[in-house]
Amino acid sequence: MSVKCAFLFPGQGSQAVGMGKDFYDNSESVRDLFDAASKRTGIDFAELLFTENDRLEQTEFTQPAILLVSAAAHKLFENEMPIKPVFALGHSLGEFSALAGVGALDTVDAVELVNLRGRLMADACADQDVGMLVSLGLDDETVERLCEEQRAQGRQVWPVNYNAEGQIVIAGIKEDLKALEPILKEAGARRAMLLNMSVASHCPLLQSAVEPLAEALENTLRDEFVAPVVSNVTAEKYSDKATALELLPKQLVSPVLYKQSIARHDDEVDCYIEFGHGAVLKGLNRRATKKPHFNVSDMASLEATLQAIGEMQ
Repeated sequence: MSVKCAFLFPGQGSQAVGMGKDFYDNSESVRDLFDAASKRTGIDFAELLFTENDRLEQTEFTQPAILLVSAAAHKLFENEMPIKPVFALGHSLGEFSALAGVGALDTVDAVELVNLRGRLMADACADQDVGMLVSLGLDDETVERLCEEQRAQGRQVWPVNYNAEGQIVIAGIKEDLKALEPILKEAGARRAMLLNMSVASHCPLLQSAVEPLAEALENTLRDEFVAPVVSNVTAEKYSDKATALELLPKQLVSPVLYKQSIARHDDEVDCYIEFGHGAVLKGLNRRATKKPHFNVSDMASLEATLQAIGEMQ
């Protein structure tokens, strides 16, 4: 009996200088993928990823870099063990990596697409001092109520990433987020901390990016899903271009329902495999599921994951 896997793909915040270098140094196919992505976008990804620079923290570069490394990890795994997942799930940007992983996007097209997505997000926030804040230790209802109360007073703050029980990321105007920090702490938050983010993801401040992203998706998405993808917007699976075209532009201005997605579909799988640098989603899943969680972030973890999945077959 074959093992039932979910493929996971991380989003922004997982980046680091040097990520993907082990893949690049040890695989000609990965080097070819980097070269193709560099030629298409005009971004030297080897330079961006493997040398100290300040561009890797800029969303128009962060997004394609993360997707490229996730795609490389998935490609190397698939070359050795071409199993079809029960579903693919990405966190925010990771939903685009998931679409590439199931064949609904060509990988180089996806790199170009999220480079555009990053530029659109940066442009939408360019004239505003925006940010994101993480709240730890409060339940969803309390955070939602406090944000709603702040919006009633004219402040712009929205819960946007439902990452795990007691961990919610809030986006909005930076001064409004700073005003919210002590309010969250007074309500019992263990921590309320501004993140190093130059955009305000998944909230109405990105509305201007929705239509141009939708146009780019129309020309890029393929109706060729080898497995369904779980939507960040609905926490439900989809497997056709029409639904993707409806949901992905909404994803820009809608909360990421990550923990809800895991809870809703956990009983369908035996394990999770995370493709990309680090193991961010493993940390989020720790309290959400008892299922094994493997990651492919370098050649050693690739071999370990291949062995573990082989033993589960």
